[in-house]
Amino acid sequence: MDTYSEFSKWYDEFMEDVPYKEWFEFVKKTLYDNKITGGIVCELGAGTGNFTMRLAEVGFDMIGIDNSNEMLNVALGKRDNHKALPNNPFDKVSDIMYLCQDMREFELYGTVAAIVSICDSINYLLEDEDIVNTFKLVNNYLDPSGLFIFDFNTIHKYKDVIGDSTIAESGDEASFIWSNYFDEESNVNEYEVTFFVPADDVKGEEKLYKKVEEYHYQRGFTLDEIKAFLEEAGLIFVDAFDSEGFLEAREDSERIFVVAKETGKKWTE
Repeated sequence: MDTYSEFSKWYDEFMEDVPYKEWFEFVKKTLYDNKITGGIVCELGAGTGNFTMRLAEVGFDMIGIDNSNEMLNVALGKRDNHKALPNNPFDKVSDIMYLCQDMREFELYGTVAAIVSICDSINYLLEDEDIVNTFKLVNNYLDPSGLFIFDFNTIHKYKDVIGDSTIAESGDEASFIWSNYFDEESNVNEYEVTFFVPADDVKGEEKLYKKVEEYHYQRGFTLDEIKAFLEEAGLIFVDAFDSEGFLEAREDSERIFVVAKETGKKWTE
């Protein structure tokens, strides 16, 4: 089954504990500190639009890119529901543009003030070439000195924290079992996700469930590897922060936020 096919319907329920608010405040502050308070911002790996909508709500013109039609359909539903709200003071959310594209080959109509990628979307890039090509495209589509803000899960997280572990969670309407298998040679973590979700048919008053399986593959990185990829792509590394408290990134950081900057372009009069 395709990644995020069935998962898209339940993604928000299972990810409700993700600290989007804290991540958003960090990204917003970083943008504002660099005098980016408006204009076009693009999110790579936009998923169901949770982060895209937050940035739109504070006035950015948002483009959300994801490779899953199913995830984007959920995001579009949220956008359309927003449009239907009476006396809505924000137009930016209603105007979000969503594009179904592979981040390794994404295309924009022009440059943007910033590009963000949140919630370990970068970890889905398994090959060095894929990462460098994505970063090169980021550099190409950023305004001069534009910002690239993204996070990634580290090798330490996959190997020492969640590797070869199983996580189970029961939601209001569905449940899942999340099994991890970490390969130390490739630094790739395989997620085998088994969902038990409501079936379409109901027998009497008894609620029926169906079993659905998906497989996800994410590669862990060190900060030094990420810095090398940025340099090869022509981007300038600015800083890195541990996601817990946004202090300096450490060797035992599980998730790291990186700030990088465009280089090479100049505005023409």
